[in-house]
Amino acid sequence: MRYAEWCIAAPTLEADIAAAAMGLDDIGHSRVLYGSLRELGTPDAPDEPGSYANVPYLDRPWTDWTAFVAANGVLDSGFTLMIEALANGNVEVLRSRLKKMLQEERYHAMHGRSWMRESRAAGAVEQARRDAIVWIGPEGGDVDDLHQKGMLSLGVRELRRRLDEQVSGASTAPPIDWNAWDPVRRRIVPGGIDELTLTMLQGLAEKRYMPAGA
Repeated sequence: MRYAEWCIAAPTLEADIAAAAMGLDDIGHSRVLYGSLRELGTPDAPDEPGSYANVPYLDRPWTDWTAFVAANGVLDSGFTLMIEALANGNVEVLRSRLKKMLQEERYHAMHGRSWMRESRAAGAVEQARRDAIVWIGPEGGDVDDLHQKGMLSLGVRELRRRLDEQVSGASTAPPIDWNAWDPVRRRIVPGGIDELTLTMLQGLAEKRYMPAGA
């Protein structure tokens, strides 16, 4: 959804089209992931603001192109690293379904890195990097546990190292207070999406334009 909000607001026509295309890719990826979760026995969460386990970076619409650039170059890279770890783990339904995602995400990463070289996005990059690290979680937590069980091919330390390699440069952000970490929502700050975002995700805003009785 955040990508779609920039499909007519990016600096160039090519970037507009890329934002729309990458948003469509990620809708398809989400459907595959949620379908896999259901097959593995995970129930659907209630459709309300507090149930969305998104990173804080996605809570509100982005007001600057650099926020899009950092999301695509950093956050998307963090998510892709986790998908890679799942695709190479020992859960067969994930091994068989996630490979194509990695091929498509390769183009997202190329787009993100290209714009990161051209944009003054250091502040947004640091925020996106921090949210990605928090989303991956602390060492010795659930991700490392799944890695030990073979369900993930990478542990926390290796995921962070690879993310830093892709983002380039050492982080200047203060240390993370893992005591505040919520392992369910995978964030250390309260809050979530706003009401407008929720109505857009639920399709309620579009229903105003539907014919009566439809």
